[in-house]
Amino acid sequence: MPFLLRVLLLSTLALSAQAAEPDRRIAITIDDLPWQRMDKTPPAELASRHAQLMAQLEQAGVPVVGFVNEGKLEVDGEVQAPRVAMLRDWLDAGHELGNHTRGHLDVHAVGLPAFQQDILDGERVLRPLLAERGQVPRWFRHPYLRAGRTPEDRATLSAFLGGHGYRIAPVTVDNGEWVWALAYANVLDGQPDTPERAATLERLRRGYIPYMLNKVDYYEAQSQALLGYALPQVWLLHANKLNAVAYAELVAGVQRRGYRVVTLDEALRDPAYARGEDGYNGRYGPSWLHRWAMAEKKPKTFYTGEPVVPGWVLQLAGVESE
Repeated sequence: MPFLLRVLLLSTLALSAQAAEPDRRIAITIDDLPWQRMDKTPPAELASRHAQLMAQLEQAGVPVVGFVNEGKLEVDGEVQAPRVAMLRDWLDAGHELGNHTRGHLDVHAVGLPAFQQDILDGERVLRPLLAERGQVPRWFRHPYLRAGRTPEDRATLSAFLGGHGYRIAPVTVDNGEWVWALAYANVLDGQPDTPERAATLERLRRGYIPYMLNKVDYYEAQSQALLGYALPQVWLLHANKLNAVAYAELVAGVQRRGYRVVTLDEALRDPAYARGEDGYNGRYGPSWLHRWAMAEKKPKTFYTGEPVVPGWVLQLAGVESE
């Protein structure tokens, strides 16, 4: 084959390969602001851990929506100014804040009336705080990702949220991050400061990153199987000690996989999200991709292959399963 023709052919093949690459996008959301284990973290340590997380957010340099539990702003019923200042730090950094209910209630446990009241109680500080910047709360995240056990309850709750100016923030990349974070906190807070503890903490951090990235890979494959393309994903994380040392590396990891981190607004422009949260009537809160798969009555084999938290991490966390 003549040299020029061979070069042309190779160039054409390279362009075809690039064209076949999926458009990988992901929006990042961080729950349980201002801090996940607020009642377990002394005030002096809280300030330093929060500063660590904010530094990680700055290092990553990508948009985030943080979801607030207002009950964590209070001590003995009194709102604490330093805790409100933690939320201001998020806004000063250019991130958006949404409502995660006041008390992180489970709608399946308390019922719709109490849950709806907790949503309103979760914006007593948030709404005026955002108003200072000409903003209003517009995103809502279900605690435990539980959205109602019947289509009627889900429709009632969605209508209530819409009537108060909220849009539901879905999660497609669900994960056992909370188990890793609990294990990390148990080791950090419950063991003496020794080289052995440092080694265990590093092992947790190094194991956490590939676990989370493997979850992203899994849900990309699920979206390809269900929808025929790479859905712009929505990733669930939390404001905790583990992400205060690992968040920027997580972001770098998905970027190495070819993902662009986009706003939640951009991700939800994909028409698949118009399906809403229907499809599942159980007690838990699965990924929206799995809700849609259940609505299509996919066989059990569709869900196989999801990465799991290793047994040694479960043991450190003191839980039986994720």
